[in-house]
Amino acid sequence: MGQFSPDFSALKLVRIAVFLAIACPVMSCKRVEWPSDVAVFYPDSDTFTDATERWSIYEAPTFDSAVRPASEQEVAKIVKIAKSSNIPFLATGGRHGYGTSLGLLENGLAIDLSKFKTLNIDTATETVTIGPGVKIKELIGPVLAAGFEMPVGSCPEVGVIGATVGAGVGLFQGLFGLMIDALISVRMITADGDIVEASASTNPDLFWAIRGAGANFGIITSATYKLTKAVNDGQVFTADMIYPASLRTGYFNVLKTYEDTMPAELAINTAISWNESTNETQIIGTFVYSGPESEARQVLAPFFELNPPVVRASVVPYNEVPSVILFGMVIALNVPGGIHDIFSVNVRRFAVDTLNAAFDKFDVFYKANPEGRGSVGILESFSNQAVAAVANDATAYPWRESKGNFMFQMSWSGLGNPVEEAANNLARELRQEFAATSGYPELSVYVSYAHGDENVEHVYSKDSLPRLVALKKKWDPDNVFRYNNAVPTKYP
Repeated sequence: MGQFSPDFSALKLVRIAVFLAIACPVMSCKRVEWPSDVAVFYPDSDTFTDATERWSIYEAPTFDSAVRPASEQEVAKIVKIAKSSNIPFLATGGRHGYGTSLGLLENGLAIDLSKFKTLNIDTATETVTIGPGVKIKELIGPVLAAGFEMPVGSCPEVGVIGATVGAGVGLFQGLFGLMIDALISVRMITADGDIVEASASTNPDLFWAIRGAGANFGIITSATYKLTKAVNDGQVFTADMIYPASLRTGYFNVLKTYEDTMPAELAINTAISWNESTNETQIIGTFVYSGPESEARQVLAPFFELNPPVVRASVVPYNEVPSVILFGMVIALNVPGGIHDIFSVNVRRFAVDTLNAAFDKFDVFYKANPEGRGSVGILESFSNQAVAAVANDATAYPWRESKGNFMFQMSWSGLGNPVEEAANNLARELRQEFAATSGYPELSVYVSYAHGDENVEHVYSKDSLPRLVALKKKWDPDNVFRYNNAVPTKYP
């Protein structure tokens, strides 16, 4: 099992391409003759601030102008003008992305898609069509009210389409698959400013690529998803339990037993965090089960039998799950403007020794760096039954056999804080150690959780990259869409 010692050759190609694009003369938006029907906003306006505010400010993109189009024709017009004028740009929905590759965009144009709030449910065809301005919290209520569910992420402020294009892992993936597995078709703007459709029957290669590497191929202005009849009438059992340091080994041993036996209805999230009340490192176990409470308690009995001192349990509708899990803290953690420096690794195995070592290392970090106590290890272990049922080459997402997406979300107050070095050192060390015991031959990373310093093979896989690169050459040969974990235009 190899340690993570990346061959930076492919990564360098991407970085060099981006550098060359940036180093070439870039025109300011103020020097462009914009059509009268395109309103451009600058840093001295409230609209600009609202259109560029991000969840994470760590190594974030910077902008000198912003636009808020209201139609796909306007988006197409903006893309054509920006490309012809060599203005770098980034289109955003929820502005929740945090990979450091986004920071390669400096003084660019923000294309804010928040006006695209279309949400149409067709109960006859069991589909929903949305725009890129729709957030998860705005989707799940109407979907359940119509008698359906679909795979979504657990952060309510994230844009639905933005979460989808990386793959869309989530709490309900054991039953419904990834968000890309529910995607039926899209309308999108290409690098040339053309409006195209992509589906299994129209531009199927492009449809393959956007399901796992979608940020590299265009701006999606509309997406249609298949819906599934609500499971258990849309009622979901949720529980949060706090396990102090003395119970951590017992907890990890129990978690290990679910590695190959997790029911499709179950999702488990393990958070290694600092408890301000007890002044010690703890585990918060969060459990989501799409089924009757009696069944859920039986499935989760080994976790209850550890007798954690704090337990919250309730049955809530599907659309209320994000607001109650993690003791209701998910909403508070979605406030924009914080520092979120995130590293991650996919795993096929839950290595107890590595889990215990991670707990110990977080404990040392917390005690030595009080300003970094907002950092947390998020170990997502969601059932992958419906995910793995889809052929690995059916979409560009290459990690369907993963049983866990483990993130090290480092946080502190204030850019330039000295704790940054210690936080990055810890996160990189943990990423390397989990990669070595992950069950993969080398590091593998879910693109939406990528830090930005990984080798491109570790994000997109050696198997998928040749086809992705060929499609990148076809649809975006000038690498216009290059800031979100870029697919290179040459490989190897």
